[in-house]
Amino acid sequence: MTLEALHVSKHFPGGVRAVEDVSLVLSPGRIVGLVGESGSGKTTLARMLAMFHAPTEGEIRLNGRPVRDARDYHKHVQLIFQDPFSSLNGLRTVGYTIGRALRIHSGLRGRKAIEEATADLLAQVNLAPEYMAKLPHELSGGQRQRVVIARALAVGSSVLLADEPISMLDVSIRLDVLNLLAELRDRRGLSILYITHDIASARYLCDEICVMYGGRMVESGPAEEVIQRPRHPYTQLLLDCAPDPSRDLGVLKEELSYGEPPSLTDPPPGCRFEPRCPHARPACAREQPPRAEFPTGQWTDCWLHA
Repeated sequence: MTLEALHVSKHFPGGVRAVEDVSLVLSPGRIVGLVGESGSGKTTLARMLAMFHAPTEGEIRLNGRPVRDARDYHKHVQLIFQDPFSSLNGLRTVGYTIGRALRIHSGLRGRKAIEEATADLLAQVNLAPEYMAKLPHELSGGQRQRVVIARALAVGSSVLLADEPISMLDVSIRLDVLNLLAELRDRRGLSILYITHDIASARYLCDEICVMYGGRMVESGPAEEVIQRPRHPYTQLLLDCAPDPSRDLGVLKEELSYGEPPSLTDPPPGCRFEPRCPHARPACAREQPPRAEFPTGQWTDCWLHA
């Protein structure tokens, strides 16, 4: 399944322009990273793609068709939440949680058939059948997130929207969950949106990286191109903030002294990064920059490349 967001915007009451004119394509067998600091609009975009928020403008399409039936849509598109504990019913076992999704969406009937299908799904996320009898509080954070992923697969989904899926996990198991997502992409041909503020993990996992700032997408392209040749000053700032043992801490503090993110109720009329940008020009404050495209498949909205 191919999931598309076409020029979507989301404006909330009070004049908050959380997402502005964003387009995105999630194709089968590919992982797209959506990177940006807190408040950049990443989660709002994911919730529009999950049909939790209706776009104020623009359109969401699945396999080229506008969404008509929310229940059928959610058979194909599932959101993986940041906190796996809060997204599971603490009074229900793992077997019940996954089995209920199978009963509703797969058409399976009979206790034995559902138990076998549940065990198979747990195996796909590297959990033993014994976990069916466990409650969420008996699991580690990584095990809970695997259960959440198995539940998403139980409905037959082909698109996963993973919203900061490793940020609340121990550092020691984050890599295991990233590898699991990559394995599921390869094995099942999934389309995956990986949302993170950590551009290093996006580089490890993703085929493509999209960078958001202040509700707008400012750069996109093949992951290695974005990392090795960042075109937008904000992407360069994100890379500068990535952990680097060789960097002097004093230099890092100087790099981070660019000010605060823009107000989304009264955003700058031009480039939203202009108040913090070390390369700002007069044109940056007046109007939105045009899109510059590069032979590598990369693009950016920045006056430096106009």
